[in-house]
Amino acid sequence: MSAESIVKQEDNSKPARRLDDVLVYSKPSWYVHPTLTATNHWFLHFGWDTGINIDQTDDPEKFNLDDLMRYQVLVLNSTTNFGQDLNAQQKEDLVTWFRQGHGIVSVHAAAVHHGAWDWYADLVGCDFAADSVRTRARVVIDPAAVNHPAVQPFAPEFWITEEWLCYDRAVTGQPGVKVLMRLDESTFEAVREKFQVMGVQPMGKDHPAAWTRETQGGRFFYTAIGHDSRVLNSEFGRHHLLAALRWAAGEE
Repeated sequence: MSAESIVKQEDNSKPARRLDDVLVYSKPSWYVHPTLTATNHWFLHFGWDTGINIDQTDDPEKFNLDDLMRYQVLVLNSTTNFGQDLNAQQKEDLVTWFRQGHGIVSVHAAAVHHGAWDWYADLVGCDFAADSVRTRARVVIDPAAVNHPAVQPFAPEFWITEEWLCYDRAVTGQPGVKVLMRLDESTFEAVREKFQVMGVQPMGKDHPAAWTRETQGGRFFYTAIGHDSRVLNSEFGRHHLLAALRWAAGEE
């Protein structure tokens, strides 16, 4: 069953906390996705459509405690090597903010080449190894995650087209991590030719594509989708991101 064929279900529950303000940070320190401007615009329009105030910036100066405290969630939009451009005080303020019960949602390349900052690298739990061409793949919901709001309407599986990432290790079993969905590598070529000639191997049966981590008092959500706005603007993409933001804000 495709994501597009599923009727979106309304959530009539009363959240303990309400998501109001989100900061989208999109300054890459390494590779700049040519679609980055378009996905930044997508987030702004998404905020208008959902009634969430979304501010977008590529200015590291926003990482001070006074500014951060205006937001419940920080979105890292394909920020390759996040942390390289933050100074020691900015890193300290972000960690303090996160530990006060706030959330980070990392999108697509926000899990790419982030070795400049151990704290964030440990939060993500893996790094980039290779990617695919943009292709259709079967996505399987982890049986233990079928009731998570970011995937629940689409369980147990669906198909979606994206440029998929391979990671240097799986996050399954890491402390505080819950894998939400995995890719079925039998349905697509997980490693494109450029990386095949470099000897990079597919991940195999355990190829996570979205996961959460609750740690240090905060909430972290990663999703592999978001290379461009086409998948973000699908029924799955819109539902998935909205639920991710709400979960990261503690709005369960």
